[in-house]
Amino acid sequence: MIYAKVIKRFFDIVISALTILLLCWLYAILALLVRIKLGSPVIFHQDRPGKGGRIFPMYKFRSMSDERDENGNLLPDEMRLTSFGRKLRASSLDELPELFNILKGDMSLIGPRPLLIRYLPYYTRDEFRRHDVRPGLTGLAQINGRNALCWEDRFRYDLQYVDHLTFGMDMKIIFGSVGKVLKGSGSLSGDAQTVADLDAYRRAQIVKGTLKQTDLMGEIYEQNSAV
Repeated sequence: MIYAKVIKRFFDIVISALTILLLCWLYAILALLVRIKLGSPVIFHQDRPGKGGRIFPMYKFRSMSDERDENGNLLPDEMRLTSFGRKLRASSLDELPELFNILKGDMSLIGPRPLLIRYLPYYTRDEFRRHDVRPGLTGLAQINGRNALCWEDRFRYDLQYVDHLTFGMDMKIIFGSVGKVLKGSGSLSGDAQTVADLDAYRRAQIVKGTLKQTDLMGEIYEQNSAV
């Protein structure tokens, strides 16, 4: 479809570039606040899988301190997340640097959220299709529960988007996401999920017998990674 193959990417470039230019003052203010309250670096980046499983560095404004214990190890995330960092996340302002990922072509405005690299072997073959499109700043799962969703429902929304990617679907998600932010109902990303990590969840399913090891990407992903 011409929208998915051509027009969507054109919109991503135009909208991300214009938004960066219009909000350059906000970027400067946030960068200064992060530098004062949390130190440097101002921008946090973490490798995430993109389209086709290709790894890219995803950018965010830093929201946690570098506090360590007496042995020099970083404290748990919940202890390093400051009140300022919580406000950044709650307002989704920490996500603004991802517009540069969109401009570069790593991400799209709309698409399944990029999850952790370590989760890659734990998708089923069907779930892995969420990587058939560029990951997004926000997506269908994010306007339908975000971190409150179980993994099965989250992936169901991701695949629904992949299978029905249209201009109308993207507009629905954009307006739904704006509404969530304006209502103060949490971050767009839904990264701070309230369910177990996917790798731990899938290992528990295998132990219980509700899922087979052969149902997962596991060995296939490892073989492809070694090529």
